[in-house]
Amino acid sequence: MKKIVVIGGNGQLGNCIRKIAPNFEIDYEFIFTDSQILDITDEGAVDSFFHDNKPDFCINASAYTAVDLAEKEEEKAFAVNAEGVAHLAQACHDHKTVLVHVSTDYVFDGDTNLCYSEDDFTNPIGVYGESKLKGEELAMDINPKTIILRTSWLYSEFNKNFVKTMLNLFSQKDELGIVADQYGQPTNANDLAEAIMEIITSNHKNYGIFHFSNYPETTWYEFAKKIAEFSKSSVKLNSLTTEQYPTPAKRPKRSTMCLDKIEEIYKIEPKHWENSLEECVNILLQ
Repeated sequence: MKKIVVIGGNGQLGNCIRKIAPNFEIDYEFIFTDSQILDITDEGAVDSFFHDNKPDFCINASAYTAVDLAEKEEEKAFAVNAEGVAHLAQACHDHKTVLVHVSTDYVFDGDTNLCYSEDDFTNPIGVYGESKLKGEELAMDINPKTIILRTSWLYSEFNKNFVKTMLNLFSQKDELGIVADQYGQPTNANDLAEAIMEIITSNHKNYGIFHFSNYPETTWYEFAKKIAEFSKSSVKLNSLTTEQYPTPAKRPKRSTMCLDKIEEIYKIEPKHWENSLEECVNILLQ
């Protein structure tokens, strides 16, 4: 039986993997960790953990994701998103483990009218994106058996995310302003969890960088409108420009990713974001 360790097992993506793990337990043993069980910023602890458990696959679903706070906590963001990833990659290399590492669309600056391919020039415009890009580079340099999945605008029924925040605000407010000039791809973390397991269970392994999200692109404003529609909320939503809603960290204006590569190589067909969103809202309103 092959062994899969999931780093960040109590996070949003980790919980989504935990939910589907029973479907794979005939062939795979899952080990879920959190920062209390395994601090990935501690190189010695990571090596000892891998030595004791000898996983065949490591899914790194952990990250420092506080985009705005990262501007003040640069050292902390890099410790988790870069140095911690390097420790995992080194342990994976030493123990012949395949690393599946989750990254972000924020490695791009968003200054385009096209979608980004995996080979396009990266140019993060904030500390969060810089730390995630450094993690990608270290993982690829240290462990050739690395699969990087860049994703975007993750949400689910678990933990904190935009969908849950909106539903909470809809119950408290009559009117909300939402940014309407930033484009991206909302992604149900359950779909990402399934994509990761499709890659792990596939008969062939193509290493490198892949993009995975739901499709097509939309704005935060249109995303919020659909959440309101699916939840039957009567809240009034007003569109704002980025300038009208300043934040400590800059966001890419259009970080839309091309999804052809993962479909071609792993035969994974991304879902329409509205369908995946409706499923999630229905779960949250049960």
